[in-house]
Amino acid sequence: QVQLVESGGGLVQAGASLRLSCAASGRTFSTYYMGWFRQAPGKGREFVAVINWSASSTWYADSVKGRFTISRDNAKNTVYLQMNSLKPEDTAVYYCAKDPVVDSFVRRGMYPELWGQGTLVTVSS
Repeated sequence: QVQLVESGGGLVQAGASLRLSCAASGRTFSTYYMGWFRQAPGKGREFVAVINWSASSTWYADSVKGRFTISRDNAKNTVYLQMNSLKPEDTAVYYCAKDPVVDSFVRRGMYPELWGQGTLVTVSS
């Protein structure tokens, strides 16, 4: 059974950086889109970033463009989210996800087929 396990969350001050990791089990990791969503307290889950299987294409939410970078290492079955210049409004539970099509990440009303359990990021002002 394929699983996604996130790590790297924590409490940081505004302006700091964090790197989230998501380790995936299973042999089909390299053929899937991998991405990140987040859910702030009292809000819905929102798209953050997604990367294609070869790492040649990435997509970002406007709110994180220029600050967050998504990457992947298919040899390690791991996707990363480097978060720089963190703001208090970035506080959320961050979820890793996988799906065979990018629309599941970026199209409103669609969602990826598999999710991790989430990792909490708290940014203090």
